[in-house]
Amino acid sequence: MLTSLAFPAIDPIAISIGPLAIRWYALAYIAGLLLGWKYCVWLSGREPRPFEPLIMDDLLVWATFGVVLGGRLGYVLFYKPEFYLANPTEIVMVWRGGMSFHGGLLGVVAATWLFARNRGVGFLSVIDVVAAAAPIGLFFGRIANFINGELFGRASDVPWAMVFPHGGPIARHPSQLYEAALEGLLLFVVIALIARRPSVRVKRGALTGLFLVGYAIARILAELFREPDAHLGFLAGGVTMGQVLSLPMLLIGLGLVWLASRGRFDDVR
Repeated sequence: MLTSLAFPAIDPIAISIGPLAIRWYALAYIAGLLLGWKYCVWLSGREPRPFEPLIMDDLLVWATFGVVLGGRLGYVLFYKPEFYLANPTEIVMVWRGGMSFHGGLLGVVAATWLFARNRGVGFLSVIDVVAAAAPIGLFFGRIANFINGELFGRASDVPWAMVFPHGGPIARHPSQLYEAALEGLLLFVVIALIARRPSVRVKRGALTGLFLVGYAIARILAELFREPDAHLGFLAGGVTMGQVLSLPMLLIGLGLVWLASRGRFDDVR
């Protein structure tokens, strides 16, 4: 007889004070942003310093708006355009769920570009530091997905499979934890080890490229275990939307690493 692990039924609401309810998902975003910001301050303060680390204090606000707005609009456009076209008032109802990492990435890139232009600092220098810290937010976000019992994996008989509350009676891969390990912990460690070398940090665009490549590979692999979105299912050839959206990231990341290694961005602000 096949066995499975019991899903830890954690209340999605972490703190409830009267009508005020604070969810783990919100706390995950806050933790990711704050710890990512502290890491950005520390990394940008190491020699050779690309800019004054104190500007990271202001970038936190810009990045917060970028990740929330971009994540929501990305979900609307990439995953449910027909639904939101018919129900436009639902777009602003973020408390009902629906965020896209790929959209959040575009939002952060746009916010960082506007911030760098406003402060007169090099965009690539800033986005490299942000890219190195991004896995921190990814880790906490995937843990929050697990707590919510959402974005679960495909049916499986592995010993650590779980029966998720919204996944029917069958045991499934805890793919949120796979993603937390790959996109979060492993990617953070790899980039952190590479970023220790000053010769890499002075190559503008290198860390950003490494992050894009690392995330794309991790996401494409994790999608092999993750259940596709019910309203999308598998696309042509059995691929998923997450894999399709990750492919451009992989190509752009490889291009950035190649160009940065040859110093093509050394004089670019």
